[in-house]
This record gives sequence, structure tokens and C-alpha cells, in this order.
Amino acid sequence: MSEFTEKLQKLIDFEEQASIRIYTLGQFSVSRNSEKLSSKEFGRDKTIQLLQYLISYRLRNALHKEKIMDDLWEDWSDRDFKVAMHGINKALEPDRPSRTEPQYILRQGVSYQLDLDKVWIDAHALEKYIILGNDALHEDNLVAEKAYKKAIDLYQGSFLPNRIYEDWSSAEREKTQLLILGAYITLAEIILEKKPLESIRLAEAALAIDNTWEDAYRIQMRAYLAKGNRPQAIKTYMKCEVILEEEYGVDPLPETKQLLKEIEAIS
Repeated sequence: MSEFTEKLQKLIDFEEQASIRIYTLGQFSVSRNSEKLSSKEFGRDKTIQLLQYLISYRLRNALHKEKIMDDLWEDWSDRDFKVAMHGINKALEPDRPSRTEPQYILRQGVSYQLDLDKVWIDAHALEKYIILGNDALHEDNLVAEKAYKKAIDLYQGSFLPNRIYEDWSSAEREKTQLLILGAYITLAEIILEKKPLESIRLAEAALAIDNTWEDAYRIQMRAYLAKGNRPQAIKTYMKCEVILEEEYGVDPLPETKQLLKEIEAIS
């Protein structure tokens, strides 16, 4: 088993075996031992907000309690935080003996963070799959293709859509969107020669997220050309040109224009 294959299998195994799985893409839900938790099990919305905040900032060092509360709530008290944190721990570990440390929320004094070795999060797994795909690219394209497909399967929509107007969620949302756009395009490039129609579909999925994503138009132009559909390749350029003018008042990039010239030169 190659190094990349082993890493891919570890990611898949963790997803299947993790007791706590959290879904943030397109909707928010938490499952414990494969059973979806109801909102009632968290009690108050502040409890869910706190968990979502810890997810959004999961890659930072342990977060100080006052920083968390300042970001989440205009008016807060220590009691608000204690009740919310207790609610998370109770929902995730209802049978935890009293006076024992929580498994899934790590505490260092008055700082807190999720234990990513025990909690599976779809957005985090998506990022891991894409990083693996990027690392394997050109060395083991089969693993890269599988990794990108796993990431794409996980993407069910924007990160925490119910918190779209919360500043603390925006950075993770933007990062996840850029990651998945890159995955769509890179996978489309890998399979373009063998599966041009699938490349067109992947590019279309990217454009559904961002209709100005110029890489996707170039993929479609090349894929239509691979299918022998030169007129549709040219129409795709024209669509790109119109969208960019409408959205930003700019022309396509030089590489897109050059691709058009190459297509037009084919007799």
C-alpha cells in the first residue's frame, strides 16, 4: 500500500468509526454513535452557537473563554458560557461520569478547543481530502482522483448556512468555498481526456457556486473541444465574456482569450 493510499484509507476509516460526527455543509447536524441528535438535546441556541464557533476556529490554538464570548454575544456572563459548555458536553457525552474530563472538548485553564482526533467534522474532512489530493497529484493520480471525489461528495452546500450573517463564521465559509472550487477544477482536469462530459459537469457544479469562476469556463471549452463540439466551446467563451462583463465589468483573462484563438484556428 502506497503512502497516499494509506493516508486516504485513514481518512475514510476515521469518518466511518468516529463516535461524534458533525455536519456543517448545507445544513447543521450532529450524530452520536450514528444517531442524529435533536436540537432539544442541546437545550438553548447559545449552546449550538458555541459548538459552531469551536468548529469554525478548530485549527487555532485553544480559544480563551472571554474571546469566545466577545465574538459570540453582545451581552454575556460567565453563567451563559458555563451553561452553553455544559450543554455541549451533555449532548455529546450524556453518560459521562461526574467529575471526569470531557472527551471531545479539550480544556486548558479557561481556554477550549475541539479534539480533532476524536470528533469528525465534514468541513475538516473535506479540507483533509483536498490536501491529500493536492499532495498526490502527478505522483498518484488515482488516489488524487479518489480524494477529490470524497471531498466533493461531502460538499452539500455552504458552511453553516444558518449563520451566514455571523462574522465569526465567514472566514471558514470562504475558505471551504475556495477549496471545493479548486477540487472541482482539478478533478475535471485530471479526467478531461478520458471523461470530457464528466469534466463539463464538474465545471458546471463549480459555476453553480461562483458563476464568474473562469477556470471552469476554460475546462468546459477544452472538454467540448475534446468531444468535437467546437461551436459549443466558442459559445462557452461567449457566455464567460457576458458574465464577467455583467458582474465585474472586465474581459476574460489572457489565457482564456488565447484558448479561444486556438479553438477558432481549428478548421
